[in-house]
Amino acid sequence: MTPYDSSAFQAEFDATAAQMGDLERFIQRLTDANAVMNLVGPDTIPDVWNRHIRDSAQLLQMAPEAQTWADLGAGAGFPGIVLAIMLKKDPKSHVWLIDSLGKRCRFLREVVDSLSLRATVINGRAEENAVTVRVVTARAVAPMEKLLGYAQPYLQRGAQGLFLKGEKAEVELAEARRVWQFQSDLSVSRSDPRGRIVSVRGIRRAR
Repeated sequence: MTPYDSSAFQAEFDATAAQMGDLERFIQRLTDANAVMNLVGPDTIPDVWNRHIRDSAQLLQMAPEAQTWADLGAGAGFPGIVLAIMLKKDPKSHVWLIDSLGKRCRFLREVVDSLSLRATVINGRAEENAVTVRVVTARAVAPMEKLLGYAQPYLQRGAQGLFLKGEKAEVELAEARRVWQFQSDLSVSRSDPRGRIVSVRGIRRAR
C-alpha cells in the first residue's frame, strides 16, 4: 500500500503551494519540539500527513462555509493549526487555539507567529474562555461526556461541534446522553476507517 504523503494530501485537498509550504514548516517545528516535549506520539511522526494533517483538514470539508473555529485542548496544533493554515488566505477567517498548559501554548504561539496565521492562542480552561465561532472542535481531549461540558458555552452560542473521535465514539455518545441532551451525527474519518467525526448541535443538561 502506497504511504499517504504530501503529494497525496495536496491532490486530495487541492492545497496551494503556499499552504503546502506552511504545512511543511509546521511539521518541521513539530518534529523539533517533539524531541524535547511530548506533543504527539513519536511513532506517529512518520505517518504525519495522514495521521495528523489529513485528519485535521478533513473537518473543513464538513463545514466549508465556516470561517471562525475554536480548537479546545489545542495541544500540538491538531486540528487548529492545520485549519488556520488552510484558511489563511481568507481575510475573514480566524482560529482560536485554547489550551490549559503553558508550554503547549508557547509552542502554538511560536508556530502562529512564524507562519503569520490568523489565529489567537489562549492559555486557559476551554469552558472559561468561550468565544463566538461557527465551529468548535477538539481531538484527543476527553470522553464525550466531559468534552461536551467544555464545549457547552460555544454550542450554546450557536456553534456546531465537530469532534475527532476514535472507534468508541458511539459508546461515548451513549454515555454522554445520560448527562446531556443534544443532536448528533457520525461520519467515518478519512484518515482511519475506525475513527469517527462527531457532529453536535444544541445542548442542554439532561433532566
